[in-house]
Amino acid sequence: MPELERTPLFDLHVSQGAKLVPFAGYEMPVQYAPGVMKEHLWTREHAGLFDVSHMGQVILRAKSGTVEDAAASLETLVPVSVLGLKEGRQRYALFTNEAGGILDDLMVARKDDHLLLVVNAACKAEDIAHLVANLSESCEITPITDRALVALQGPAAEAALAQLVPAVADMRFMDATDLDWNGVPLWITRSGYTGEDGFEISVPTDQVAAFADHLLAIETVAPIGLGARDSLRLEAGLCLYGNDIDTTTSPVEAALEWAIQKVRRTGGDRAGGFPGADRILRELDEGAARRRVGLLPQTRAPMRAGTEIFAGDTAVGTITSGAFGPSLEAPMSMGYVATEHSQTGTELTGDVRGKCLPVTVADLPFRPSTYKR
Repeated sequence: MPELERTPLFDLHVSQGAKLVPFAGYEMPVQYAPGVMKEHLWTREHAGLFDVSHMGQVILRAKSGTVEDAAASLETLVPVSVLGLKEGRQRYALFTNEAGGILDDLMVARKDDHLLLVVNAACKAEDIAHLVANLSESCEITPITDRALVALQGPAAEAALAQLVPAVADMRFMDATDLDWNGVPLWITRSGYTGEDGFEISVPTDQVAAFADHLLAIETVAPIGLGARDSLRLEAGLCLYGNDIDTTTSPVEAALEWAIQKVRRTGGDRAGGFPGADRILRELDEGAARRRVGLLPQTRAPMRAGTEIFAGDTAVGTITSGAFGPSLEAPMSMGYVATEHSQTGTELTGDVRGKCLPVTVADLPFRPSTYKR
């Protein structure tokens, strides 16, 4: 078994009493002493600090020197409008394959002369290889190896971070800017993976422990592990790559068509031109055979990933993520069902250890998001 990597905050996790587990090739904190439930609720009520340094950060810079050329190059790999992204803004994107499946989901921020991509930890090597194989003639692809990444999430995130970096109070959801903390250059976006207002902050590796210590010294901030990160993102209706989306899932099946702007759709000025465009554009116009939906089990126990979903005696779908929702005070699941059974309120059943238990199709997200627009 390959040796697990450690993020620059490993010693901090140990000092905070974290329970460490393997995740995407790294030794990561799944929870701290308070436990998943309390960490989840703390983030919803105050501010949680997450180590997400295992994720990939990549700079994409056009060899021509213009950020527009970098954006145009990236549009050949993603179905979203990168050219329409203004400087200082960030957008959700998807790498797709020729079959219309999803290779990864990622964030793209436009800076003055380059694009900054943040990709999933489990996919970063493949994503970088994908970029190199397809864009190296037009772009310089630079993986960032000397910076860590942390996320500060929750209603108290702005007030906490503003104690160290006052200018963040002027940022809005999906803004991306470069600021500094005591001379340390920070790359900050107002975004996250919890459904809460918050920030993701790229920090030089040799400064991230000190930066995290200063945040944790603020009484509203606590360290949060992967366990609460998962329940938070599920309440927010957000996909986990490898569970809820993968190479067999199209953006339309995954209910992610909101991420595909009109300019890239049929009739748009830059329609198509990305891998899998034939299938994806067809499904945008005609619909897909299955849909990702929220599912609320009518029991106290969660229905976990892999649970088969039935309409009567007919199998119509499968759960891809399931957990207890601490904020909902109820179990919640997400998965795929045949489109004719995807309407909110549809009553279905899940096969849990041979028992058919009731589950209801529900709107996503399970609770309203609180982004600062």
